[in-house]
Amino acid sequence: MARVLLGVTAGIAAYKASELCRLLVRAGHDVTPLLTPAAETFVAAQTFEALARRERPKELYPHLVDADLLVIAPLSANTLAKLAQGLADNVLTQAALAVRGPVLAAPAMNVRMWLHPATQANAALVRERGVELLGPDEGELAEGEHGRGRMVEPEAIFARCQAILAGGSLAGRRVLVTAGGTREPIDAVRFVGNRSSGRMGIALAEEARRRGADVVLVAANLAVPPPAGVEVVSAPTAADLARETLGRADADLVLMTAAVADYRPAGAREDKRPKDAEPWVVELVPTQDVLAELGRRRRDGQLLVGFAADRAPRGLERAREKLAAKAVDAIVFNDVSRSDIGFDAAENEVVVVTRDRELRLEKAPKPEIAARILDLLEPLLP
Repeated sequence: MARVLLGVTAGIAAYKASELCRLLVRAGHDVTPLLTPAAETFVAAQTFEALARRERPKELYPHLVDADLLVIAPLSANTLAKLAQGLADNVLTQAALAVRGPVLAAPAMNVRMWLHPATQANAALVRERGVELLGPDEGELAEGEHGRGRMVEPEAIFARCQAILAGGSLAGRRVLVTAGGTREPIDAVRFVGNRSSGRMGIALAEEARRRGADVVLVAANLAVPPPAGVEVVSAPTAADLARETLGRADADLVLMTAAVADYRPAGAREDKRPKDAEPWVVELVPTQDVLAELGRRRRDGQLLVGFAADRAPRGLERAREKLAAKAVDAIVFNDVSRSDIGFDAAENEVVVVTRDRELRLEKAPKPEIAARILDLLEPLLP
């Protein structure tokens, strides 16, 4: 039995939290309801006290700090902003600052509120601090509008709670993630590279860690900081990435998200070439195909996933070709012809290509895309 704090904030979705409370109690957990004052304008505190068989606390008690999980459903835009800024003006926000266990939250709000830059910045900030956001889903909203803002259904939130409390669905698994973009030196200051920031790979590494995996992140020139709790190995060039990745290839799940240079200069100058009026011809030679080599070396039971950044529709065709040519289980295709997703963007939209099917994951923040990708891949693990 785990000690679970159930936070409920204001919003029409608050009534669904009673079903989440019931599911948690039925599973044998000790549930303490924490309603914000505004939440009580939508639901009665006595409802949760009856379901949890416990009165909600009026102030922060020491035992709340030692809870195994704090789950907030729904999480309003207002409380999300408070979490981002560290405000503690009610027992729920006090608990969020003091609790030592993991924090899971299910946002619910109007689609325009969710998409507002301030809300997106707050969501990114709490994610960086270790809060896991589940959703919101897309659908019909209370105001009659349609869009992303619906709270994830209680059954899905409960399932995620169970996975967290059990140590994670990937507990005991070893996951290898490559992220970023390699840089191939031309001279002492110039290089051949690409625009990959590493955000997608970092999101996958963080999501795998949240699910209990032992994660190694092979990082190539990241533009954003790596997540806490994972082993980080620096690999600035394609040769570095090949060496570090192939040396750690005996993982249960390998996610090759890094944009590895296909070519490198045949010879790099040790000094800086001074600018003059003469053309500079640089010969490029192929780099090692790390994904193909991993496919050749793969062991039984290993899940190998490649990522393809290309322009649709031809790029999607090439992703299908890579699936067989490189002996991998899945290719995640990213359309880089769009400026709102992919390289150096906060959101992504991908197509997951396997031997049996193709599934498009609609545009969403990269941490959410990462969670959806792992949801698809986990059933493929033996």
